[in-house]
Amino acid sequence: MEADELHQQVAELREAVVALRRELHRWPELGFQEEKTAARVAAELRHLGLDVRTGVGKTGVVGVLRGARPGKTVLLRADMDALPLQEATGAPYASENPGVMHACGHDGHTAILLTVARLLAARREALPGTVKFVFQPAEELPPGGAQAMIAEGVLEDPPVDAAFALHLWNSLPVGQIGVSAGPIMASADRFQIRIKGVGSHGAYPHLGVDPIVVGSHLVSALQTLVSRELPPLTPAVVTVGKFHAGTAFNVIPSEAELAGTVRTVDAAVRQEMPARLERLVRGLAAAMRAESEVTYTFGYPVTVNDAKMAALAAQVARQVVGEANVVAPQMSMGAEDFAYFLEAVPGCYLRLGSGNAARGLVQPHHSALFDFDEAALPIGVEVLARLALAFLHQET
Repeated sequence: MEADELHQQVAELREAVVALRRELHRWPELGFQEEKTAARVAAELRHLGLDVRTGVGKTGVVGVLRGARPGKTVLLRADMDALPLQEATGAPYASENPGVMHACGHDGHTAILLTVARLLAARREALPGTVKFVFQPAEELPPGGAQAMIAEGVLEDPPVDAAFALHLWNSLPVGQIGVSAGPIMASADRFQIRIKGVGSHGAYPHLGVDPIVVGSHLVSALQTLVSRELPPLTPAVVTVGKFHAGTAFNVIPSEAELAGTVRTVDAAVRQEMPARLERLVRGLAAAMRAESEVTYTFGYPVTVNDAKMAALAAQVARQVVGEANVVAPQMSMGAEDFAYFLEAVPGCYLRLGSGNAARGLVQPHHSALFDFDEAALPIGVEVLARLALAFLHQET
């Protein structure tokens, strides 16, 4: 009876969650600048009678719903930040903030979680335990907002027993939900390489040490860190995304700078990569008479779903969309700072299908043309609400 009632209430809130998502979409804000979004979220949570903290991790918001009965504590998280893109969708609800766009679905995540808060707040008297609604800043801006919120106690008072989040996913059609245990998204680390050569005239390369040639060899050689040093079935990526050198067509510069990212879903491999990369860079540069400097920065860790929490999430998802529509998603080499929550407490990160090829809603995330099928929003609301209730009502 409870499930049928919840489903009906979600259906009745469909227009409201869509309207809220479009409101948020019109006024996107970059990481750690989500002032208006945070104020809107906090006002809604206060209206629902939740205990509200603002300014958590700079611009984050936490709403705490304490049930009338004792029990466990579950954390539900949504990210609020947008991206530095000029929107090109032409949608009637397109961004009105020039050069900033919700191009990754975070407006949808925020709208979903606020609607879940509305549903669960109405069940306060029958609720065992506590629900923490966490609205996080700066997921798109490493080092991200998750660590800052955790450092400021979001997992304490009361201690969190499990954490859940979802992400709209255009690679899955609307109506499908992706759930799997274990690693599901990669770590994301950064490196910078400075090659120091000897500048000279372009007509007399023998009088200098060309850092552009050294850097060019490095771009290719770095690929061997994956192709020749890791087992073939170990997912990993090394990408050079920046190569800056020189100021004139006929001058060999004295320095070149490369920067890129290393991604893997294996924590042990991740720890080994800085030493491997530096060994290769220093060896190759020295062989070509150049000097080198390497800076390696660890970013978001591997996102790892707890097996028990993933099983619970899959069970709940099947109740909402049916057995055939709950799928094991493909591993993603993208990264997500919800990983920090999952390092601290057991939990699960779900992918919420939002693509619709018939309507042309298949643009990739981080595209100026990105949009999604809003039919995914009520599905996300029902899944997260049911998941929180299922966890809190579990005996163990």
